[in-house]
This record gives sequence, structure tokens and C-alpha cells, in this order.
Amino acid sequence: MLLLVTLFVNAACNYIPFSSGGLTGNVAEAPNDWSHIAQTNIVQLETQPDKPYSVNLWVIGSGSNLYVYAGSKRSTWIEHIDVNPRVRLQVGDAVYLLTAQRVTDTTEFEHFAQLWNTKYGRRPGNENVSEAYLMRLTPRTS
Repeated sequence: MLLLVTLFVNAACNYIPFSSGGLTGNVAEAPNDWSHIAQTNIVQLETQPDKPYSVNLWVIGSGSNLYVYAGSKRSTWIEHIDVNPRVRLQVGDAVYLLTAQRVTDTTEFEHFAQLWNTKYGRRPGNENVSEAYLMRLTPRTS
């Protein structure tokens, strides 16, 4: 029984959004097409540059758009983005300098929801754009 619990916890740690500190890796130029990210299940997102806070998240990449989703939960990382939208995203050894912006357009959210369903086998838990926290990540301009 203990072995099963240990195996479950170890497997779940890759998927549960536990928080941590600053990310390490090599800063890379953001790609023009994030579709290759669709093959990656988990990424690390760092918020709050002055006191780094990072979390493991599921991700959707579609062309030039990259999305992370918190559902209707106002998570700590969402609160940090409200204060400062500058984030860093780590995929493998690459770290991308990005800006997060909340998606409020229903058409864009529907496109995301279809991609989420294709990748993860179910639609997002809350699809009301006024309640859900879907963030589009874009390369920083400065």
C-alpha cells in the first residue's frame, strides 16, 4: 500500500501545481509558433520577478498563441500577474521572457477549449470568460 501511495505522489507531483522559487535555465528567444509546446504536458511558470514564485502548469500552444489556465480559481500566480504581468516560462532548459494577459474574448476561449479537449481529453472546468482565468503569454516587448 505504501508503495502505491509513493508511486502516486511521485507521478502526481509532475501534474499538481506545486509552487517553488526562481527558474533556472537558458534564456531563449520566444518562437513565432508555439505549436511544438502542444507536445509538452507540463511547463513551469514564474511570476513576481522581485521574489520569484513558480508553479507547474498544463499548457496549450497554438501558432503564435501560448496559454496557461487556472480555471475559476484565483491562484497565487494569477494574483501576481494582476500586479505584474511579466512572467518567465520554462520548457526543458529553455526559459522564455513573456507577458501574461487575461483572455476575455469568447471566440478565443472557445478555440483554446477545443485544443484543451484534444490534448487533455476533456473541456476546461469553467468556460465562462468572466469567471475563468485563461492567460495568453506573449513575448516581452521591452
